[in-house]
Amino acid sequence: MNNTPDFNNVIDRKGTFCTQWDYVKDRFGQEDLLPFTVSDMDLNVPSEIVTALKDRLSHEVFGYTRWNHDYFKEAIVSWYQRRYDTKIADDWIVYSPAVIFSVAKLIEMWSNPGDGVLVQTPAYDAFFKVIESNDRQLVENPLHYVEGVYTIDFEDLAEKLAYDTTKILLLCSPHNPTGRIWTNKELEKIVELCEKHQVKIISDEIHMDVNAPEHQAYPLVRLNRYLDNIAICTSASKTFNTPGLIGSYCVIPSEKVRADFLIALKNKNGLSSTSILGMISTVVGYNDCAYWVDALNEQVAANMQVIADFLAEHLPAVTFKKPEATYLAWLDVSALGYSGEQLQEALINIGKVAIMPGATYDPGNDHFIRFNVGCSQAKLIEGLNRMKIAVSALNNSK
Repeated sequence: MNNTPDFNNVIDRKGTFCTQWDYVKDRFGQEDLLPFTVSDMDLNVPSEIVTALKDRLSHEVFGYTRWNHDYFKEAIVSWYQRRYDTKIADDWIVYSPAVIFSVAKLIEMWSNPGDGVLVQTPAYDAFFKVIESNDRQLVENPLHYVEGVYTIDFEDLAEKLAYDTTKILLLCSPHNPTGRIWTNKELEKIVELCEKHQVKIISDEIHMDVNAPEHQAYPLVRLNRYLDNIAICTSASKTFNTPGLIGSYCVIPSEKVRADFLIALKNKNGLSSTSILGMISTVVGYNDCAYWVDALNEQVAANMQVIADFLAEHLPAVTFKKPEATYLAWLDVSALGYSGEQLQEALINIGKVAIMPGATYDPGNDHFIRFNVGCSQAKLIEGLNRMKIAVSALNNSK
């Protein structure tokens, strides 16, 4: 019988070298803040994963580890089939230590310095960094934002994909930070335009498994089109809260692209061995813990409703539309009437709460904050109350 996860168990993560808790000062300048920041969760991983890791640790030898075998690949193939009714071939799968590492390698393979990489903004901030640091040009396709809903500006997208210098679309599906799940119609249009203009697609699908129960995301390869020019970069680490165990993978249908990727991985970067614990957690999660993901999605949905109810009662000037995917709430704070700098100063110094500023994901736009709800409801409510205190102090200072 599956263990029922207790997602409202409050877990003390301090003293574990935790980025979100122990190093909050690095980004926010103070140590004593309640954090809702980087996208990992304050939740216990599935007990099946913990048991499997303990069993492996009892062996007490941790040598170089291969990933290219049925144990690893069949778990991924089965997950895609059961979860998304999507058939992928096992030889499409290649290991990578991290999603952004994979993105960087594919950008190097599919473009040259000075070429354009198109991104829909707002966007995950690591996208900006990996494009700039690889000496490529950021090409922005700003999303339409109307009454709390984000949609793709396809006219702008078509225009910018047609640039001679645009070589890659770096897609985020589902989208971080807005929480949109792109519909099949939207994805088909994206692929159609990229095929027309011969632009490669790198699809970051790490948030695929975390979706509102009434919504469903699908892998881009499910369209079964333009496959030789598409690479999915993803990981089970976001799903099962195991990023510290290290490990991701790509789904690359093209045999040539896979071969080039593995040459870059092993020969250029010296990465032929995987993290044994990361691999085991991926396999056990996919094979045994679908029930846990279902429960997680119910918890995230409940937390999103807590935010909606709290804001409606206490901070009605803040606009919030519950996301279709991710455990990240994207809050429109523009009607509060304060600059992003003013709001952050109050959140940090008065509310003692760390919430990511929207300008991180859309430079120059300080109308939003990104609130991580992958936590207990007790922590979430405490964070919302601290936010209310900060805003009240700003209002009283007028």
